[in-house]
Amino acid sequence: MNDVPRGRLKVYLGAAPGVGKTYRMLDEARRRASRGADVVVGFVECHGRPRTQAMCDGLEVVPRLRCGYRGGEFEEMDIDAVLARRPQVAIVDEFAHTNVPGGGRRPKRWQDIEELLAVGIDVITAVNIQHLESLRDVVEKITGVPQHETVPDEVVRRARQIELVDIPPEGLRRRMAHGNIYAPEKVDAALANYFRPGNLTALRQLALLWVADRVDEALQTYRAEHAIGGVWETRERVVVALTGGPEGDTLVRRAARIADRSAGGDLLAVHVARSDGLAAGVSHASLARQRRLVEDLGGSYHSVVGDDVATALVDFAQAENATQLVLGTSRRGRLERFLTGPGTGETVTELSGDIDVHRVTHERAGRGTLLPSRRRTLSTRRLIAGPVAGLVLPVLLTFVLAQVRGTLNLTSEALLFLLTVVGVACIGGVTSAVIASVTASLLLNYWFIPPIGQFTLNDPNALLALGVFAVVAATVAAVVDRSLRLSRRAARATAEAETMSSLAGSIVRGGQTIPALLERTRETFGMDSAELVHEPPDAHGAGEGAGDSQGTTVVPAGPGNHLVLRGRTPSSSERRVLAAFAAHVGSAVERARLAEAAAEVEPVRAADRMRTALLRAVGHDLRTPLAAGWAAVTSLRSSEVQFSAEDREELLTTAEESMAKLSRLVENLLDLSRLEAGALTLNLRPTGLEEVLPAALADIPGVEVHGDLEHLPAVLADPPLLERVIANLAGNADRHTPPGTKVLITASVLAERAELRVVDRGPGLPATGRDRLFEPFQRLGDTDNTTGLGLGLALARGLTEAMSGTLTPEDTPGGGLTMVVSLPLAEAAEPEPQPHPQGAQSVGGAP
Repeated sequence: MNDVPRGRLKVYLGAAPGVGKTYRMLDEARRRASRGADVVVGFVECHGRPRTQAMCDGLEVVPRLRCGYRGGEFEEMDIDAVLARRPQVAIVDEFAHTNVPGGGRRPKRWQDIEELLAVGIDVITAVNIQHLESLRDVVEKITGVPQHETVPDEVVRRARQIELVDIPPEGLRRRMAHGNIYAPEKVDAALANYFRPGNLTALRQLALLWVADRVDEALQTYRAEHAIGGVWETRERVVVALTGGPEGDTLVRRAARIADRSAGGDLLAVHVARSDGLAAGVSHASLARQRRLVEDLGGSYHSVVGDDVATALVDFAQAENATQLVLGTSRRGRLERFLTGPGTGETVTELSGDIDVHRVTHERAGRGTLLPSRRRTLSTRRLIAGPVAGLVLPVLLTFVLAQVRGTLNLTSEALLFLLTVVGVACIGGVTSAVIASVTASLLLNYWFIPPIGQFTLNDPNALLALGVFAVVAATVAAVVDRSLRLSRRAARATAEAETMSSLAGSIVRGGQTIPALLERTRETFGMDSAELVHEPPDAHGAGEGAGDSQGTTVVPAGPGNHLVLRGRTPSSSERRVLAAFAAHVGSAVERARLAEAAAEVEPVRAADRMRTALLRAVGHDLRTPLAAGWAAVTSLRSSEVQFSAEDREELLTTAEESMAKLSRLVENLLDLSRLEAGALTLNLRPTGLEEVLPAALADIPGVEVHGDLEHLPAVLADPPLLERVIANLAGNADRHTPPGTKVLITASVLAERAELRVVDRGPGLPATGRDRLFEPFQRLGDTDNTTGLGLGLALARGLTEAMSGTLTPEDTPGGGLTMVVSLPLAEAAEPEPQPHPQGAQSVGGAP
């Protein structure tokens, strides 16, 4: 089986039901079959649409598997039959569908499809954008309808092909109005709720953007596999370079406007921390503020390490397939630019190639640099220029002084030569200073110390002058060299600290999983890949920062883990930062392990807290009716007191009420335990609210029902359980409603679901109490264990969710609390999980 190549998956993605995914899927099946491919229909749900049903004609259809569930008969894909048939291509509809228990090998249909792919069967399927797990909450906010069936995004991303089936909202609503999607009696409700123009437009945008991101991922993968370094302007990506100066805010906003004008362009901000320390001196506060600004504008912030800022910027932009690069104009003035040569902006422009470079002016342009100079250390140019200056400058000074001979005395001339030597020492260091001192002393001796035109090196004064020149020059050069080394060391430490603070800030803000940390490490050091392994590639040479000739760097990352980077060989200064990154990764691994251990312990702690709360609460709630019943029965059995008929009746009534209260408490406890154990048996059937409300409200006099419940559609529910839910909610509302005010119950239909509202005019719900409202053995405002078990709302929510419903609290306008019970309509919804009985339709085809 391991030699069988994996099957290929193709997904038709739509923004909403009715866009034509199933039709397109069957159309492709017919085309493949006409070309000789072995195609079968594993499962297709046509929802009673005749044109879609007609597309199945001529295709081999695998008989469906019939299975019973909760008293009903449902149909699922017979995966065993499909596997036994072993076609080349299988058509399997509704990728996110939840299988009826016993109707599939796995809980989800996408898991069944994975099994088909594993044996080499190609699968064509369909899914709506609202069924993607990452968009579940977004779609619920847009449509107001919770999504109960989802599929992990990663499963869809792995598809070999993702094809978007798109139709404008107006066209989809026309299709709906013509009866091509739902039955006529459902059209008005669908158009007024789920299929509103705004909903469809938002869902369409989600689908388009999601598919565009997948296309972009595929393009990046292709470019990486084929080593394509040039810029392909398929999508605008604007990179803005941040130095940490105050002009960064201006640059970020300018880059954001460029990206916004590009219809969905990406904004990326990058800061280069130079490994040689020359980019130190940045304002960390400014960088942190600018990072927040970038993220607020929808962009992403990146930090990379590079020996040369211009090269690092261009490499980053090319790696991200950027189309535009935004830089600030130089802070250096004209004279400084003339003396020091081209800056980062000019170099980036020369190296940019196909990338458009924007040089943005700002208020600091040309007013001097706030950062240390790029030339604070002895660069190659200075190492060459120093000795040359040591030879040339004394000669030039000699020529100038010879022209004005007689104007200055010997002392002034000697001081000018000394000044020249000091200047050369500042330029080229010790070696240049020695060369300059020897040259200057010889020229001074020959041209300006009598006898002129002769060397008087045998004169003690001449030797003293030469020695002073050499000592002064060497001293100045040594001081300059030491100060530069210390400055460079401090600057490098600052750059390393800046890089680490950026990483630490990312971790503190959260959301940094281990893969994200690895990606951040790869990006920061400009590597081709970064991975965490237990055994390094070369166990013998895997020391800290160890590398090999193939560009593989191995760094220990905690006990038993190693960080392996492939690409260029990092410098010694980068290795120190890399070791710190590896330590962070190791810490993240350890935190993940501890989190898993804590997650395993939490259920035990929760169960222990539950038992403790139960023991505290049971003491009061069971003791009171037991004591009352015991006293009544004991009194009736006593022969010492003769009770009248009225007294005996009262005692019997007390005993009966006490036993009834005990029975309800025990029944609630048993039901709650069954719910938590998943052993509660449901008998779902179409249920009218008018048939359960009278029994539920029989013992609660202060309730008023509004609306004509007889004309509301039936809901899919278990009548006795729904009765208990309503009774618990109404009883709870009655306890909190002020005297003289009645509890109000209303019902309505919204988005293929019925909503029952239980409204009270009590004190309402504090914002801090909403999370604990449905916890068992708790009551809002508890200060001791005398307020009872508090099972009513916990049991009500548990029973409601078991019937595929929801129970949510809302604030009552004017004060009070409203409990909203939402249940699926019997004619349009199915129990969770959502099976497919013959002729049934899903809720709106979507939720």
